[in-house]
Amino acid sequence: MTIATHETNEAAEMARDSARDFAEKRLRPTAQEFDEHEAIPKSLYQEAAELGFMGMMFPEEFGGLGLDYTAYAMAMEELARGNAAFQVGVTVHNSLVCSGIIKFGTDEQKRRYLPKAAKAEWIGAYSLSEPGSGTDAGSLKTRAEDKGDHYLVNGTKAWVTNAGFADFFLTFVSTSPELKNKGITALLIDKGLPGFTLGKKEMKLGIKASDTRELIFQNCKVPKSALLGKVNEGFKIAMMQLDNGRISIASQAVGIAQAAFEEAVKYAKQRQQFGKAIAEFQLTQAKLAQMAMNIDAARLLTYRAAGLMSRGVKCTKEASMAKLFASQMCNKVCFDAVQIHGGNGYVREFPVERYFRDARITEIYEGTTEVQHLIIAREVLAQSGS
Repeated sequence: MTIATHETNEAAEMARDSARDFAEKRLRPTAQEFDEHEAIPKSLYQEAAELGFMGMMFPEEFGGLGLDYTAYAMAMEELARGNAAFQVGVTVHNSLVCSGIIKFGTDEQKRRYLPKAAKAEWIGAYSLSEPGSGTDAGSLKTRAEDKGDHYLVNGTKAWVTNAGFADFFLTFVSTSPELKNKGITALLIDKGLPGFTLGKKEMKLGIKASDTRELIFQNCKVPKSALLGKVNEGFKIAMMQLDNGRISIASQAVGIAQAAFEEAVKYAKQRQQFGKAIAEFQLTQAKLAQMAMNIDAARLLTYRAAGLMSRGVKCTKEASMAKLFASQMCNKVCFDAVQIHGGNGYVREFPVERYFRDARITEIYEGTTEVQHLIIAREVLAQSGS
């Protein structure tokens, strides 16, 4: 496997190599089985935690590895190359949930959640979307009423990754509906609270082994200690966390595409037609050349965004560029990988069928392709003074 040239450090290389080894030994051999059963055992996340993947960017004092976003992005690509459904659970836990606690949490919240999260004793989930509120996050309806010593939460959240086995949920609720997105607040809600139940598991096209459900709150009493950051500042937290998440999904897209590309190359060398391997046909070579070039380009965009994030530089535009390009690239690469396989690409015996299905979600979650275009344009216009 060729890694696109980019400035990295020894720790990042070690994280990538460790993730690649784990993916080869524990993820790739089980990916098809987990896809068919639409579930991943929680114990596998605990195995990953033993190698540090569940607390990669946590401060060492809380049991983490203290690595930067470049190391994280490189490792996430390798995990996605092994099994994207597993990787998305790791990325949500790390980049959407726990990084928010690191940035906005109180000392008490950090001590409560991070050490257990680093060991995967507790796994986190992120809950922003609702049945009627996806891209328009400011229109969410789940309400948290201030009752003095607690919040009373009512409403339904949707599309929550890790929901079936998560132990705590970074949940965004409306505390001042009249203020719309300026009236959203972030709460850390533990599972098991009275009035908090899970909906049915969603049956999905791709990343089928990832557990996705609704959260249902009916007069759920949430203690005031659950407040993350300040009241009515949740929208800012949600958007900042999505920059992190977009780097993670860009890494996922690169990993899926890399896996599909490798399968396409292998198949093209083996498949004989008209007396020679199809890899000798110029049209096949053209496909493979485009695939290789675009994977490297997406990888470099992802590393650039991760590098800026590591240095604490605002990278909303760069994260969106990486996510947009990588997700579109991933879908095209997987399409071409299936095409190179011909009829064999359409059956489950060959992994490109799964990669093709898994790729589709990368253009939807963490902000759709359409939203990424708008974010990039907004940032470009703002930077130009327009």
